[in-house]
Amino acid sequence: MTVQPNSIEARDKAYHLHSYTNARALERDGALVIDRGEGVYVYDVNGKKYIEAMAGLWSVGVGFGEQRLVEAAATQMAKLPYYHTFTARAHSPSVDLAEKLIAMAPVPMSKAYFTNSGSEANDTAVKMVWYRSNALGKPEKKKIISRIKGYHGVTVASASLTGLPNNHRSFDLPLPGILHTSCPHYRVFKTDGETEAAFVERCAKELEDLILKEGPETVAAFIGEPVMGAGGVIVPPAGYWEAIQKVLKKYDVLLIADEVICGFGRTGEMFGTTTYGLQPDIMTLSKQISSSYQPISALLINDNVYAPLADESNKIGTFGHGVTAAGHPVAAAVALENIAIIEERDLVGNVRALAPKFQSRLKALEGHPLAIEARGVGLIGALELKPRDGFAAGQLGPKLFAIMTEKGLISRAIGDSLALCPPMIITEQQVDDIFDLFEASLDEFQRQLNA
Repeated sequence: MTVQPNSIEARDKAYHLHSYTNARALERDGALVIDRGEGVYVYDVNGKKYIEAMAGLWSVGVGFGEQRLVEAAATQMAKLPYYHTFTARAHSPSVDLAEKLIAMAPVPMSKAYFTNSGSEANDTAVKMVWYRSNALGKPEKKKIISRIKGYHGVTVASASLTGLPNNHRSFDLPLPGILHTSCPHYRVFKTDGETEAAFVERCAKELEDLILKEGPETVAAFIGEPVMGAGGVIVPPAGYWEAIQKVLKKYDVLLIADEVICGFGRTGEMFGTTTYGLQPDIMTLSKQISSSYQPISALLINDNVYAPLADESNKIGTFGHGVTAAGHPVAAAVALENIAIIEERDLVGNVRALAPKFQSRLKALEGHPLAIEARGVGLIGALELKPRDGFAAGQLGPKLFAIMTEKGLISRAIGDSLALCPPMIITEQQVDDIFDLFEASLDEFQRQLNA
């Protein structure tokens, strides 16, 4: 990319440190600067059009430029632009959203608690688990088990839960007391001749063995995404969650369902919890809760979590946790309107209707000479590239990603997997457009590799 002096790209290079970016490479190459969005499309500052096949960061469910969300934000901004929820204060949008989320919850929940991001929600879940254990007179019951390749955020505690090496390297993470068990990726982690059912049984046994090794009296909770997202779109094998939950119940270990990516329709149900038969004690929600038009996240907690927490706050005199913008009235108003759009337009039904075509076209790419595996559910998927001599693991994905971007398709390279997660408003023709561009990009990459 040629960056002109004094351009927005040049100023970005000069002043802006980016997330998940090689800072030195950015200094050399510059960033793609997006100027506007409309439906499933975004446009860069030069006017080039892209299909945003990742919905931003797995999050813009209702598409870009939704006027109803703009109006909801403006109306609330004019009425009450900010207020907090500390010290027994409230406002209508936070109350309405809490009530709506409890009513929508796929399993009985008692209270909603608001934060600003998925990372903060999972970080707060850790603190709630620790607080609860102290309230129950079990100060030793504090360890939390996550999974290899799980993704739960980047704050200190949530990054510790995340099971990806680059979220730990040079950050001195994970924290003590955060443990990791097996990743349910059958193709990668199966042993020779191991059936899928036997693999599931082994995953459950490895979890149980870890709990027994640490001592059940020290293990408080297990966290997992219904479908792993940023770890590479890893869909659990049949029976996996049933087997895992049996172990958790046996040893009185809470289940935290990280619905940050799966929630609000992505899997073809309103929540991945329903898709996979989970019975969580805590659910963390973000991204599609507002289609990321505003930063907001939430935890839903059942009475098994809430009652000890409430008792402890009464004993101490306060629940000493909170962030300035938690339950922000503008963000809450936008989230309410976003959920209304999802329900009124039956976007979850649109996911179910288009999922067969989306998954069929994704699966067809598995036959490409460069591909090794297609994975997905609903309107979420990934294609993994075959290892290739002369390329280290993780080098192929970014090269294909660059070709796709040049052709006008925005994906996300997760190592050597290319992920897709388009807005839920997508049409059948737009699904075909995505995969036509994906296939053309694969063919172009193959030509380049063979040149």
